[in-house]
This record gives sequence, C-alpha cells and structure tokens, in this order.
Amino acid sequence: MIGRKEEKEYLLSLLEEEESQFVAVFGRRRVGKTYLVRETFNHRFTFQHTGLSNNDIEPGLRKKTQLDKFGESLKDAGYKGDVSFHSWNEAFNALKEVIKQSAQKKKLVFIDELSWMDTKDSGLISALESFWNGWVTARPEKDVILIICASATYWMIDNVVNSKGGLHNRLTGQVYLKQFTLHECEEYLLSRKIVFNRHQILQCYMIMGGIPYYWSLLKKGKSLSQNINELFFKEGAILSNEFVNLYSALFNKPDQYLKIIEVLSSVNKGISRDEICRLSGILSSGDLTKKLTELEYCGFIRKYVPFGYKSNGMLYQLVDNYTLFYYQFIKNNVYNEGYWKELSNTPRVRSWSGVAFERVCLEHIPQIKASLGISGVYTEINSWQCRRDDEKGLMGSQIDLVIVRKDQVINVCEMKYSESEYLVDAQFDRDQKRKISDFIKKTGTKYAIHSTLITTYGVVSNSYSQEIQSVITADDLFK
Repeated sequence: MIGRKEEKEYLLSLLEEEESQFVAVFGRRRVGKTYLVRETFNHRFTFQHTGLSNNDIEPGLRKKTQLDKFGESLKDAGYKGDVSFHSWNEAFNALKEVIKQSAQKKKLVFIDELSWMDTKDSGLISALESFWNGWVTARPEKDVILIICASATYWMIDNVVNSKGGLHNRLTGQVYLKQFTLHECEEYLLSRKIVFNRHQILQCYMIMGGIPYYWSLLKKGKSLSQNINELFFKEGAILSNEFVNLYSALFNKPDQYLKIIEVLSSVNKGISRDEICRLSGILSSGDLTKKLTELEYCGFIRKYVPFGYKSNGMLYQLVDNYTLFYYQFIKNNVYNEGYWKELSNTPRVRSWSGVAFERVCLEHIPQIKASLGISGVYTEINSWQCRRDDEKGLMGSQIDLVIVRKDQVINVCEMKYSESEYLVDAQFDRDQKRKISDFIKKTGTKYAIHSTLITTYGVVSNSYSQEIQSVITADDLFK
C-alpha cells in the first residue's frame, strides 16, 4: 500500500484495544477510504456492507432497497434468518446474531457509504445509536470493532463526529483520509512501472489532484498527453462523466452546489459570500451556509480570512484540481482523442497552468515549510489582498500565500509555473515590491518580510533574482 502508514498503523492498533472500538473513516470521494480499510484488515471482516447510491432508486423505494441490500450482506456473512426487514432496528438485530455467532477474536464490522443508507425518515441513525449504545458497549466480551465510512464528509461530521444525539462522544477514533502528495503519486507510479518524469507528474497532479482512483487509471507505455486524452477526451472516456457522477454521489440535489462551484471556477482568487450570491443568484441564507460548509468538508473549496482581516472578511476559493480542470477544458469539449496534445503550449493552457500550480502549492504547505527550514516553527498560513487606496498610498495587491512565522518572519510567496527556469524580470521585481509595500502599509507589521518564489525549475540568475530571499522548486514539493 502506497502511503497511509499512520492510518494503517492506527487501524491495526484497534485489534489490541481492550474495549470495543467505534471509528469513523471519511474523506473526499475516490480518495481510497474503502481500499485502506479492506487492505489493512486483509478483507477479513465478521460483516461488511456497502450502501447503495440512491441516484437510480425511486425515492419511495430507497429505504426498502437499502434494507434489502443489507440483508444480502448479512446472508453473505452467514446469517440464516429472515431478511425481510421493515426497519433498521430489525436489520441491526440480525447483525447482532452474526456477531454472536462469529468465532473471530475481534468482531470486525465494516459499513461503507453509510450516508447513502440514511434515506428520508429511515431511522438509520437512531438504530445505529441503539446498536452501539444499547448492545455493543454492554457486551461483556468488549470485542467489537465497528468502522463506518462515508464520502459525504459533511454528513459524517454532522451526524456522527459532532452528533448532538445518542452518538455524541461515542466515537473512539476517526480517520480523515487526505489525497496523495506528489511524493506518494511518484511512489505509486513507480510501483506500477509507469515512467513519467517529475514535471509530467506535476502536470498530472495539476489535472487530477492526488486522488488515487484517477491515478490508478493511467496506463503504462503511454505518454502523459496520451493518457489524458484517453481518460477525458476520447469518445466513451472512463472519466468523461466523472464530474456529474462525483457531485451526484455526494449531494442528493446537486444543482445549487454546482452553481456555487461554477461561480468559484470563474475566478482565480477567493471571493466573498456576497459575491457568490450575486454571481450565482442564490439567496443568502442558512441553507447557503450549509452548502458552503459541505463543499468545504468534501475538499472542493476552502474558506479563509485574509491576514489582518476580521472574521466578516471570509473568502471562498475553489481548490479541487479536477473540478478546475473540468470547467476549463472538459465541460464544453467535443470529443477529440488528440485534444489535449493540440492544446499544449496555448495561452489557454498557460493561464490554467498558473492557477493549477498555485493549488498544488497550497496542498503542499508542509513541504514548503521544510524547504524553508521551518518545519518545527509555528506558522499561520494565509492569503492577503487589499484594494487601491490613493489616500493611504495603497496600489492594490493580492498575495495568494503568506506564511506568518513565530520567529517574526513573514514569507510573502509568489507561485509561478514555468516550463524552464523562471526569468525574474523588472516587471516581476516591481510587482513583488508593490505587494510587499502594500502589505506593510496595510497590516502595520514589524516582522521581517522575505520575498519567496515557488516555481518549477528554479530561476535564471540575474540582478533581479538576487532580491528574492528564498526559491523553492517543484523538486522540493516532492519531498
């Protein structure tokens, strides 16, 4: 298994615990949650079940269909009784019998895609509460390990992790599974004998992020452009409908979520809630707050308060690489197997590359800190911007990455994608000095300001490059 060392060690440690364990595993869809659990325990479960996607089930039949499928899984686990359940309480009572009959020392129960099973008025959560609180924890054997999993991260956090009901504080542990880093993607390709150089791996990450499922579809013996064309752009491509499937699987009514995503995909910087409302036509309400929170928990967007601003200055930004790529190149594309190769080195791709590279950098902050030699230093990671104000001498600036350090240094980071060593010219020098000047005037900071450049291959040495305090390369992001 590539990566996931800490997660695997934690899950295996559950086998040594003296008490029954209740663990939630969550993270973005396709990130490898199911694979992690199954491979860690070598598929040896007392009982395992995966909820069904409700997209193709008539609303009135969803509860029955989910219960019927649960019954099938019980039979696979050796249950001999009637599985014509009318409620989740009945279904979990049958699960108790499977557990009691098991000869395993630890009774491993894995329920995947739990959120799909929670249909309208299903009573699933109350039945789960009763199963855990009223039966598992009361067993003198204390031998049950219950692992639940869901791609709908917000649902998991709202209904289980931060439950205010019977599951409040009942979890004994949780695993939030993140996407692969560049280093892990490189390791994964090596394990499959797929030969890409680091620049190609970086480009692939800019397209697909670190989502293991997408990387598993790459084919040995083909170039990066051939792989991208086959995965996204040829007729019948396996990922041609991924966008619809992705959002439909996570949200029962995805239309308004997609309106928010489309608005955020149209701007490179973070924008305010009011701007989202204005551009999307969605009214400001508690429901909008919920949708923004869900999108954040699912890893599609981030919210942040720019450095020096108050909480009412909250901004939202699209950070999911695949979604950004979809809106730039897939949404309105006519299938053409040579499409991606034809687009290479066009202004459209160059513009996207700059934005996508910034997203990759934001996902590799630990590697950036390590390169700066400040891994052990407390930092606050932020962005910053100000409008032009002639009276205050502000020219108007935006800084996408600001690292505020406990050792009284602030790294003002500029992220530049390049196909070769980056040429720091007079325009770059002027822009960076303007940004730093605006930042000092607006924030009043007394910290030392270090101009920092993050780029693919380093810089061409000249008088302007000497003004930069630190240069971080793509190789540093792979560490």
